[in-house]
Amino acid sequence: MDVVSDAIAAVRLGRASSTRVEAGGRWATRFAPYAGAGFHVVLKGGCRLVPEDGGPPLPLGTGDVVLLPHGAGHVLAHAGGEAVVPEEAVPFERWRETGAPGAGEVQMLCGKYRLDRSRMHPLMAELPQVVHLPHKVGGHPALRAAVDLLGQELGERQPGACVAVPSLLDLLLVYMIRAWLAEDTKGVWPAVLGDPVAAAALRALHSNPAAGWTNDRLAAGIGVSRATLARRFTGLVGRPPMGYLTWWRLTLAATLLRDTSDPLAAVARRVGYGTPYALSHAFSREFGTTPGRYREAAPAG
Repeated sequence: MDVVSDAIAAVRLGRASSTRVEAGGRWATRFAPYAGAGFHVVLKGGCRLVPEDGGPPLPLGTGDVVLLPHGAGHVLAHAGGEAVVPEEAVPFERWRETGAPGAGEVQMLCGKYRLDRSRMHPLMAELPQVVHLPHKVGGHPALRAAVDLLGQELGERQPGACVAVPSLLDLLLVYMIRAWLAEDTKGVWPAVLGDPVAAAALRALHSNPAAGWTNDRLAAGIGVSRATLARRFTGLVGRPPMGYLTWWRLTLAATLLRDTSDPLAAVARRVGYGTPYALSHAFSREFGTTPGRYREAAPAG
């Protein structure tokens, strides 16, 4: 596994959902805050996204993609210049059922991902409230291909759509995060993954977290001195390599406890702890609860 894949897998719950909707004329629909991530893709026409936190309206055009990774409440509205009051917008569930006047002028994909925020990787936590990926000719071709395929599947409902659509939604999330990493020039994690030393160290740790890693072994594996590894990794990631590894092992253990019925001994072996007791002690120290209690309280996938 790589860092981005692991960061997504640690928070994903169940299947994503999406709906193809049409609108026209004057319209406004409200999306309540959500304990997950929302997204919109404009397939035709234009509209505005109005954040509920009072931020400026964001114009959206054909081909634009928007990810709301922290589930922020917002309004989608017609592209006119009039101000939109979020409280006056029709809740999306009701608006979708009743339809909008002049349907067809604007066509969109609206969807959401279920996320478990209790053990979020810092890469995911760093994503801004709104990630806007405007349509650009030649920009992010993989993302564009996924959008086109998803629009076709939702519009035509061909045989096998029940398998194709969830897979395309998974791809869409990966491609949106990749696009953000490629375009964000000031973020911490784009810098981390762009640094050859830190990125190589993370790839090694994530590819085999249960290995008997030491700073010397990790530095030798990526071909740098221990001092260089410590300086570059700690300076960018914010914790030393072995501190990050401990945190990731326990986060991975939490994911396995949530998503599998594996006994604690098996979980301990998979994340690099020799005994269930050693894992339980470290888990309780890090998260303030025992593995058993965490498993009982974890949201279902």
